[in-house]
Amino acid sequence: MEFISIKEAKSQGTGEVSLRGWVYRERGSKKLKFVVLRDSADIIQLVIEKEVIGEEAFLVADKLRLEASIEVSGTIKKDDRAPGGYEVAVKEFSVVGECADFPLGQDQSPEFLLDNRHLSIRTRKQAAILRIRSAYVQAREQFFREEGFFRFDTPILQPTQSEGGSTIFEVKYYQEKTYLAQTWQFYGEAGIFALEKIYNFGPTFRAEKSKTSRHLSEFWMAEMEAAWFKLKDVSEFAKKELKYCIKQTAERCRDDFIILEQDPDALIAMTEREWPTIKYREALALIKEKDGIEVPFGKDLRTEEEKAIMSHFDTPVCVTHYPVEAMGFYKPRDPENPDEALCFDMLAPQIGIEIVGGSERSLDVKDMEERLAADGEDITQYSWYMDLRRMGSVPHSGYGVGTERVLQWITGTENIKDCIPFPRTMLRFKP
Repeated sequence: MEFISIKEAKSQGTGEVSLRGWVYRERGSKKLKFVVLRDSADIIQLVIEKEVIGEEAFLVADKLRLEASIEVSGTIKKDDRAPGGYEVAVKEFSVVGECADFPLGQDQSPEFLLDNRHLSIRTRKQAAILRIRSAYVQAREQFFREEGFFRFDTPILQPTQSEGGSTIFEVKYYQEKTYLAQTWQFYGEAGIFALEKIYNFGPTFRAEKSKTSRHLSEFWMAEMEAAWFKLKDVSEFAKKELKYCIKQTAERCRDDFIILEQDPDALIAMTEREWPTIKYREALALIKEKDGIEVPFGKDLRTEEEKAIMSHFDTPVCVTHYPVEAMGFYKPRDPENPDEALCFDMLAPQIGIEIVGGSERSLDVKDMEERLAADGEDITQYSWYMDLRRMGSVPHSGYGVGTERVLQWITGTENIKDCIPFPRTMLRFKP
């Protein structure tokens, strides 16, 4: 027999089909059993009758429990009353893997589900999020190929911090010490002098002592770097990337968004509108006037303030020109306003969180060294990075997209931990 997917069976609509998957639901009587079968993308109802398959086989079928794996053959027909809209009258079936006592059910706590993550990724909503994640990442690869970028992979073990020493994971490296990557950026900057336009997708580590619903200690950063790009170039390119990826994902994963009670057409429509850009100072003026929230210049925006800003927009917004004193040493000063950095964050509507962060890259060695020294850093550890400025430097810019944060936003997921297969947080490093 040739097995096909449930989606393929539904597309066929009538006739004989052979399917395989896992028991999603089951109920029955002494003569008739209904099983909802799931595979990696869909569900369908099976009807198992004792008179059809025989008493001995029915006894086996009657013992089926949640998550047992089975193979079946039978006749498919449309039935709007059935889960999934179709049902299969089973003629033959076999059990591949029994499941006596699957521990997951309804109304279990989020922590219990995370403790059993190796099993809870099978749930229908969780699987939908993971399919959306896969589609989004694949769309991004396609986008950068179409834009003429080269993929450029860099070390996870790195000799210096880049986003703040207080959030860095230290690792023993033979007789030395090194750190888990906080970003791909520094090595990406080296790469643009060879390849000009590059991108990457890889794990990123931040030892932030945060227990919020939007923070992970290990997450996947989607980064790019390009020679000759200035601030406007890079912020507009970030909009282009996200619009492309969200549209492609919404078109490809319509059924998954519907499972999550999200409207794929609304996402697509949003990608076709203008996404505004405002300056940090304009953002502060907006929330002071509209929300009575006063933030002094020089302070980075907190969640409360980002949510307040985004309550006034229905698309992502790029906020540019944050104060230099709150930014990383590699973000250059604006020559026209030296207290502002040539950088941007993109904030998402609905949930009001940062989903992209980027900047031009400073070419001023002296300024960068002074800022590193002020942070207590050993400047000699950055000599190779400063070489990039001394040896044929050019203007260049880049950004990083927090993949799980984008997914949290577009899927309407309450907690970012559900947007990665096995989350790592301040309190969780297993299973």
